[in-house]
Amino acid sequence: MTRFPYQLIATDLDGTLVRSDHTVSPRTTAALAAAVSAGARHVVVTGRVAQWTKPTLAEIGYRGLAVCGQGGQLYDAGRDALVSSVSLDRELAAHVVARVEARTGPLSVAVMPVELADPILVGPGFPLPPMASTGIEQVGDTARLWDRPIGKVQIQHPHLTDDELTEAAREAVGDLVTVVMAGPTCVELLPLGLSKATGLALAAEALGTTAEGTIAFGDMPNDIPMFAWAGHSVAMANAHDSLKAVADEITAGNDEDGVAAVLERHLLPLTAPLVRQ
Repeated sequence: MTRFPYQLIATDLDGTLVRSDHTVSPRTTAALAAAVSAGARHVVVTGRVAQWTKPTLAEIGYRGLAVCGQGGQLYDAGRDALVSSVSLDRELAAHVVARVEARTGPLSVAVMPVELADPILVGPGFPLPPMASTGIEQVGDTARLWDRPIGKVQIQHPHLTDDELTEAAREAVGDLVTVVMAGPTCVELLPLGLSKATGLALAAEALGTTAEGTIAFGDMPNDIPMFAWAGHSVAMANAHDSLKAVADEITAGNDEDGVAAVLERHLLPLTAPLVRQ
């Protein structure tokens, strides 16, 4: 049997696999299942922490490894357990937030935990994303944000755009932490050197697959390291311009099943009947 041309399919979630209504379409689910049946492995690679990833994984029946938290968590969905996690020093986190605020003025801050059992701590004025229905603890005293081990920090600004806040944070603390724009109103501070690529490399090693044999899909600047790592990269039509600039190809948007369109194109030679001359 002819196999799918890539060993590994790496997909971001929001803005990529997930539509604007926060669901994954039946067409996309079917295309992924067909690719897996043809020999590929599918790995979700998302900026969401595992707690906020689990509902979507359950929706699509995902039981494998998932790279969560911008590469900081390797999560086994089948066992509902973390295989590995990377922490951000809490004193450093408080310091870099203060340095960014010295440049930009007050920020709204949320802190993502390392462990599955710990809540996501949300400071004053930080709006919760749609997937944040459980595991949230709102704190009035920002000093409490640093009470428990953390994986990353999300920051928002009342007036600066995402691009402006990302640039300001990199200028202020880019030598101390990794600063990424992960989505609308989602600028994040990570352990220095951490990226989706570092997490995906761990998952690929565990699965016995390679960078050269990976096709990666994404939509935001935090996907740039993953695109650099993967053998072939596909940006969504709705992607940030900086990601489109480094992609090998551009597909339709997440609301038009762009991931499915590419997978179906690669699946077609495997399912088309032989034509006899």
